[in-house]
Amino acid sequence: MTTIHAEMARQMTDSRDSIAQSGDIAVDIAEAIRRTGRLILFGMGGSHAVGRALEPSYRALGIEAVALPLSEQLDSPLPLDGWTAIVTSQSGESAEVLRWFSEGHAPKDAFGLTMEGASSLAGIVPCLVGAGGSEIPFAATRSLTVTLALHAAVLQHLGADLAPVIAAMSQATAPDMQKAISHFANVRAIVTSGRNQQGVAEAIALGLTELSRLPCFSLECGQLRHGPVEMLHPDVGVVMFRAADPSATYVTNLAEFVVRESKSPLIIFDASALPPVDGAHMISCPTGHGLAACFTLLSAAQKFMVDFAAARVPDVGTPQRCSKVTKVE
Repeated sequence: MTTIHAEMARQMTDSRDSIAQSGDIAVDIAEAIRRTGRLILFGMGGSHAVGRALEPSYRALGIEAVALPLSEQLDSPLPLDGWTAIVTSQSGESAEVLRWFSEGHAPKDAFGLTMEGASSLAGIVPCLVGAGGSEIPFAATRSLTVTLALHAAVLQHLGADLAPVIAAMSQATAPDMQKAISHFANVRAIVTSGRNQQGVAEAIALGLTELSRLPCFSLECGQLRHGPVEMLHPDVGVVMFRAADPSATYVTNLAEFVVRESKSPLIIFDASALPPVDGAHMISCPTGHGLAACFTLLSAAQKFMVDFAAARVPDVGTPQRCSKVTKVE
């Protein structure tokens, strides 16, 4: 666990450095996106969750942005003529990434995001490379945040104001999580949920599953409300993400429903500045929306993810059935 905390401790510094070092490649990616007007974000695992987190930021600038798992694109491909593609792989060696390129599926405007400048991916297409190199421990923490920063470098060349994002990097906190962990003392499964912050919810569900070895999955708030609320129970924990945007009203409505209609323990990571939800355990984050909120919400939720897992698993961060880099399909 010490190594995971060490990665998280330097993730904001590495994120700022990643933006500063992005150079001409970030400009080239932005120019391709502006020219095509369509962006597809490919990745697996945490890399796909980051793509989901970035969809709203690109769409806010008028870009038709979609995030898909690369395995899905390999099996039932979306035609990519006229699209810009960004493929994300921390190691640059993921099996699906290498097969997709080797089989010639990449469109003309294809780029990569990786933590390894000497990787196979970096040798195939122009890549933005995150500062600090690959993270060593399992599961993904710093690499997710640095990947957000690499996208921020592209977004600024598309017209996004990075001032709130840079400020969020300095405001990110790691609050004490003991009360939150106690709130989940009896849970045997977890569902995470958000609206505009659904990508962050998916990243945290993935990490919770990998580290705590409990069933943890993510459903966007609307999807959770349309039927799956039937699973709510005292041993099913709910983690929600709320930011200062119009979707906060709907996150609040669902949170109040969870409290009113079930005995599921509820934790809310909140960057909305709205009143707390009675009956929920609130974890306050600096007020923000969009990409800036992604940074602060993800930072706080990672702390919960790791500390919760450490309370459940003696060898937290030691995978039993997989490896840090998945080289087979």
